[in-house]
Amino acid sequence: QVQLVESGGGLAQPGGSLTLSCLSSGFTINAFAMAWYRQAPGKGCELVARIFSTGVNTIDADSVKGRFVISRDVPNNTVYLLMNNLKPEDTAVYYCAAFGLRIGCRGQGTQVTVSS
Repeated sequence: QVQLVESGGGLAQPGGSLTLSCLSSGFTINAFAMAWYRQAPGKGCELVARIFSTGVNTIDADSVKGRFVISRDVPNNTVYLLMNNLKPEDTAVYYCAAFGLRIGCRGQGTQVTVSS
């Protein structure tokens, strides 16, 4: 049974940092391309970052380049999204995805709110 469980969201101040975690089960994360998506209030689903089975990663959302980093811990089957210098426009529900298994803004997600 494939499961991706996001955690680590919360309230952060502008300029702050958060690290999101995606604990996966039912498959091994290094066999798939993994990703983080987000959906802000009233907006569509946006691809934020990907990490491929090779370990190569990319930041897809221009607005977070230089601030967000995607990484993975294969032994713990967990993907992370380190978010630095957070801005109010980063407020969204963040979703973990595994290409070929679950993509887009699906599942429970984790809420990130950036506000002073």
